[in-house]
Amino acid sequence: MIQAPLWRGLCVLDRDRFVVGDTAWEKVAPLPPGKPTDPGATGKDNRLFLEAVLWRGRSGVPWRDPPGAFGRWNSVFQRFRRWAKGGVFERAFA
Repeated sequence: MIQAPLWRGLCVLDRDRFVVGDTAWEKVAPLPPGKPTDPGATGKDNRLFLEAVLWRGRSGVPWRDPPGAFGRWNSVFQRFRRWAKGGVFERAFA
């Protein structure tokens, strides 16, 4: 479980309900930027970020309204924009 403070209490994310399973993540993990072996800044948790993007797509909520456990909304959004411009999603879902 991942717990993070929210505006009104505590948000709990159950990793058992995540969409990206271990087998799928093993195939996708080498593709996104931000790995410890990449130059520049390292992403905190690429898998959690991908879950945040997929959660937003499934739920249809605005970028400003994800659960706090996914991180600050603007950070998630900016990272999404960088990945979209860099073609990361096309490589991951090809």
